[in-house]
Amino acid sequence: MNYTHYDYLDIAPGADSIRIEKAYLALIEKLQYGESDAGQDLSGLVRRIHTAYEVLSHPDQRLAYDAKLAYEAAQADSELKSMLDQSPCRSLRHVQEAPGERIAAITQLAA
Repeated sequence: MNYTHYDYLDIAPGADSIRIEKAYLALIEKLQYGESDAGQDLSGLVRRIHTAYEVLSHPDQRLAYDAKLAYEAAQADSELKSMLDQSPCRSLRHVQEAPGERIAAITQLAA
């Protein structure tokens, strides 16, 4: 799964600059020692949080980042639409047309 800068700061995409700063400071305070209670190294996560804050706290960079996210979402939507258009769903009209495993499962559930 690809995480966005908004995910790293745990904020909504429409958050204002005050909310971004509060979220950043809260996370940095929480992760200030760079290790979890179990001893895991969190330096990579802290770097990602710093990067997210740097991008989202500058209006021009945030605007460009939001445009990039919108473009990627539109690409994914069009890819999904083309995949769905290529293979139309064939609906089953009668129970006799259902695969044997499904008929057996339905019979067991009905009993």
